[in-house]
Amino acid sequence: MKQSSNNNNPHLEKCRKLVRTHLDLQLFSSALFWADKAATLSHFDPRDIYQLASCMFLLKQYQRAVMLIKNKGLDKTDMLCYYMVLRCLVEAKDYTEAANIINSEINPTSCNVSLQQQDMKSHDGLTHFNVQSALFCIKGKIYEALDNRNFATDCYREALRNDVHCYDAFQALIQHQMLTSFEEQMLIQSLPWSNHPNDCITKPLYEVLLKKYQEPKLTGPFSQFDIPVELIMDNLDIQEAEAERHYYACAYKDCFQITESVLKQDPYHPECLPIHIACLVELEKSNELFYLAHKLVDLQPDQAIAWFAVGCYYYLIGKRDQSRRYLGKATNLDNTFGPAWLAYGHSFAVENEHDQAMAAYFKASQLLKGCHLPLLYIGLECSLTNNIIMAQKYLKEALEIAPNDPFVLHELGVIAFQSHRYKEAESRFLEALERIKQIKQPIIANKWESLFNNLGHVYRKMKNYDKALEYHKQALVISPMNTSTLTCIGFVQSLNNNFRDAVDTFHKALGQKREDTFSSTMLTCVLEICIEDPPLFNDYSDEATESLKLELNKKLPKTNRLLKMNDDNDVVLPFRNPNLRLWNRRLKKKTEDTSSNDPLEDISSNNPTEDISSNKMTDDTSSNTNIGDTSCNTVGDTSSSAMVIDSSSAADNSSINMDLSTNMSGNSDSSK
Repeated sequence: MKQSSNNNNPHLEKCRKLVRTHLDLQLFSSALFWADKAATLSHFDPRDIYQLASCMFLLKQYQRAVMLIKNKGLDKTDMLCYYMVLRCLVEAKDYTEAANIINSEINPTSCNVSLQQQDMKSHDGLTHFNVQSALFCIKGKIYEALDNRNFATDCYREALRNDVHCYDAFQALIQHQMLTSFEEQMLIQSLPWSNHPNDCITKPLYEVLLKKYQEPKLTGPFSQFDIPVELIMDNLDIQEAEAERHYYACAYKDCFQITESVLKQDPYHPECLPIHIACLVELEKSNELFYLAHKLVDLQPDQAIAWFAVGCYYYLIGKRDQSRRYLGKATNLDNTFGPAWLAYGHSFAVENEHDQAMAAYFKASQLLKGCHLPLLYIGLECSLTNNIIMAQKYLKEALEIAPNDPFVLHELGVIAFQSHRYKEAESRFLEALERIKQIKQPIIANKWESLFNNLGHVYRKMKNYDKALEYHKQALVISPMNTSTLTCIGFVQSLNNNFRDAVDTFHKALGQKREDTFSSTMLTCVLEICIEDPPLFNDYSDEATESLKLELNKKLPKTNRLLKMNDDNDVVLPFRNPNLRLWNRRLKKKTEDTSSNDPLEDISSNNPTEDISSNKMTDDTSSNTNIGDTSCNTVGDTSSSAMVIDSSSAADNSSINMDLSTNMSGNSDSSK
């Protein structure tokens, strides 16, 4: 009777209408005033109490809304009011109290039993399944904030099963990489699509937003998905997903064009910003990144993405301390922001702080369960600390998640080289090269130069000197001013008894880097051979000269032994690609380390990125590599000289890549 009389009260209906009107106009104080009057006139009907608590929520009066509902006892009898209590506690960051409420239930990952059968007819436009989905979603956020990601994942899954249109739950799962690729596919297939027979767009849209880095072949903008053409052409979320696919395929310029177009229409698109920052780092556009970071800090100082951009800028220009400071601030503002943890780990890794780097990477691996990047970086750190078995384990796990990633294939080739499995190393490197050639982009020197040089090292160890020279020369074409590549070429020429060309090559290398110990030592060795084997012997061949040659060759075993020793005792440093993608790679170090007197010092150069066309007749290929470094002791040293194969050591050229999502919060207290 009371409910019926309430519905016939014209003053009550007028107040409810005023609440809706002012909510539509974003006049929350006015809405709160009339919601309070409506609740009184209806004798505190649950619907009006919920509306009043919603107005308090919009005005950020979270504790007041919680007390209102609890004082009326509606948190135990009304599902929407129960949901509002949890929502307010989450916004107030009172996760402990929210967890206590959830834990009072029999099954923490289910809805309150006493509320499950509640009739939602009194709430316009809401169904029991809508509210239940919202409850699961808010519980997932609570568990995620408490680092209980398994329960959080279960809650998000249940939210989607109750309401397939609950994008909050879907976004949490994919943006925070809570599922593996197989689990994502299983989730999509398990959703109750049959309950929505007329919905032909939700499933294709969700499939578009799944793991992008596992599909590097770009055959067209989502041609395999049944999405309306107008959405593909005009929707910014679809364009952002396409940009991410380009990014994971290493097509950075295409990706940058798309993100730039998206940000012109929506300058603060939350999903697009991290990808755009990644492209700015990859393309080394420091000025644009500086401007963007400044703008984000001015307008969104409490967002983690703003300080993430600042940290990336300082990393790009080589200021590691400032970079670490701001990346640390981003992780403090949002502890679940995986890209910031990856970048934070990179800031330690490039300075050989392996323990701190590993700690950050392991934290990222917990946050990004379905992402291969933390596993890749953990494998790299294990490789740098000569823990080859663990490095191989983590790299193979990364390969299972992202089988098409050329960087993972490259690093596995390095592990095989370190273990003297040269055939396997050759196979891994060639497979990585094949992946790169599928990318119709110009070759980027400071990304793929190391792959060509490392192939040269493998063929040198297999005594296929012609192929070794071929790949070293391709690396030299990509980066013509690279001292280490010249040294590699000279060494292969020496091993192939092409001493004249070796002398010229070592002279060129020393002309670029006078303190190159290995080139200096090898030049001395080769010159000794040339002095004892005069040029005229190469031009004339008669019995006298041949006999003289035989006698001179008896005097050369020491030199030949030195060459053999250099080739057989390779000092193999773990590969670290110099320009690891911002989601997946390390940033190029701008400051050149001062030369060391250590005879085993790495030789690596910091050359500007330069784009060239591929030698292939049909496609342009995109490839990035750092040189295989060389090092040597002087001839008189007791330890053996050696060629060094490298993908840029942690203290050398380094390039960062971080898997980017967008979560944020923080205060701006410093300027760049």
